[in-house]
Amino acid sequence: MANTPNEADYVIVGAGSAGCALAYRLSDAGHDVIVIEYGGTDAGPFIQMPAALSYPMNMKRYDWGYMSAPEPHLGGRRLVCPRGKVVGGSSSINGMVYVRGHARDYDTWAQMGASGWSYEHVLPYFKRMESWHDGGHGGDPEWRGTDGPLHVTRGPRTNPLFHAFVEAGREAGYQVTGDYNGEQQEGFGPFEQTVWKGRRWSAANAYLHPAMKRPNCNLVRGLARKITFDGLAARGVEIERGGQIQEIRARREVIVAASAINSPKLLMHSGIGPAEHLKSVGIEPILDRPGVGENLQDHLEVYFQIAAKQPVTLNKYWNPLWKAVIGAQWLFTKTGLGASNNFESCAFIRSRAGIEYPDIQLHFLPIAVRYDGKTVAEGHGFQAHVGPMRSASRGAVTLLSGDPKDDPNILFNYMSQPSDWEEFRTALRLTREIFQQPAFSEHVKHEILPGADCTSDEQLDEFIRQHGESAYHPCGTCKMGAANDPLAVVDPEARVIGTERLRVADSSIFPQITNGNLNAPSIMVGEKVSDMVLGKALEPDHSSPWLHPDWASSQR
Repeated sequence: MANTPNEADYVIVGAGSAGCALAYRLSDAGHDVIVIEYGGTDAGPFIQMPAALSYPMNMKRYDWGYMSAPEPHLGGRRLVCPRGKVVGGSSSINGMVYVRGHARDYDTWAQMGASGWSYEHVLPYFKRMESWHDGGHGGDPEWRGTDGPLHVTRGPRTNPLFHAFVEAGREAGYQVTGDYNGEQQEGFGPFEQTVWKGRRWSAANAYLHPAMKRPNCNLVRGLARKITFDGLAARGVEIERGGQIQEIRARREVIVAASAINSPKLLMHSGIGPAEHLKSVGIEPILDRPGVGENLQDHLEVYFQIAAKQPVTLNKYWNPLWKAVIGAQWLFTKTGLGASNNFESCAFIRSRAGIEYPDIQLHFLPIAVRYDGKTVAEGHGFQAHVGPMRSASRGAVTLLSGDPKDDPNILFNYMSQPSDWEEFRTALRLTREIFQQPAFSEHVKHEILPGADCTSDEQLDEFIRQHGESAYHPCGTCKMGAANDPLAVVDPEARVIGTERLRVADSSIFPQITNGNLNAPSIMVGEKVSDMVLGKALEPDHSSPWLHPDWASSQR
């Protein structure tokens, strides 16, 4: 049957990281696909220029503009929670950092009931999705992919501070790793980014735009209001566009890939979720699934900022004239400082002995600047974004009303567990120690934040309370697990438990947050679920990851 704008074999809600991969693979297999996306085009330099990343993240045009509820353990602050409202979803507004996560993350998923999602089962999909370019900087070619749609590169690392950071880690006794996405995540080394030929290589550029060239893949603009059902079998998606409400029908399945915030929201507006909560906002429940919206996780981080002795930081370019020069160079040549996200060195370390794999991540940046583009008053500086990877805190996404146009209520419940404070204090003290190594002696003037006199547990706790920011990695709100797990929302095939013809495939299905940034694992979910939809799977890869031989007795 020829494709029509209101009917397809598969209807995907959300043109984000996972949705784009699903559209590419399902249309490539010959199926008609409609992708529903509320946001607009991803064309234009604000999105495509890597160094301009602080712009789209703070523009209502490209971002849903969500805020958390007042966070009780962070002094009642409301934190920003950007989610991409644009073709490509959050992969079009994120920091372009590429981290697969640690092998043990996925083994843990399998232990939590997501059978078939252990590392040996997901590694083949990470390889399939990548075209990896190491730029001659070392790495693990046999662990990487060479002909996937998603280009992964490394920044040029020309600034001396990138090397000082890695050398300081080595001097402090940590491992150095040539490829944290390969055999060995733990250690200090080069950061990877989804940038190709100077452009942001979003899921839209990698997957959706090529898929849209096929006659069987169509993009439909509109706000997804609810999933429609015949009994408990998904029939389609009700959308609103141009003031009109219409139904987009799925001949085979509806696949929700709308983000860790909007996927549970859409399920709840469709009558799937905690029954009493749905009734309280006037929604008639069709299926009581108490886990919908629960299990919300994120990474919290702070900026550890240092004033620089030498003018080698990027601060000198942080003025309108230089920004114009860099922008012009990028527009005409796709080269220069505009062609990198400028996160080019990183570290994954363990906070203490007895932890099997890293639980702290550091992003190094050769300028002291915030995600909203504000630099420090001190001029030249640099920073590490630092935070724990596996917080015990859990929050929830709930509804404030029965109107699909209203924002949901987002409570991360950050720092609600005593272990979170202990881990975070340790992360700050370990970071301070790194900046005190000989490799930084010619660069460090003094510590701006937290400040050299911020040393006691109480002082560090107050700093975290005032300065903790989301790393923008929400996940877990439609948890994947065994069909008999009362808090699981989807089974290991990503099917919504208790329904037919309905799946969820995005970061909301993560049972537990992964190590590092979430874009790569989100795309992997789209890749793996597309095979599940098609009734096939790649052969497991039994490569064994590196674990510190003395992890049980040594912190480094």
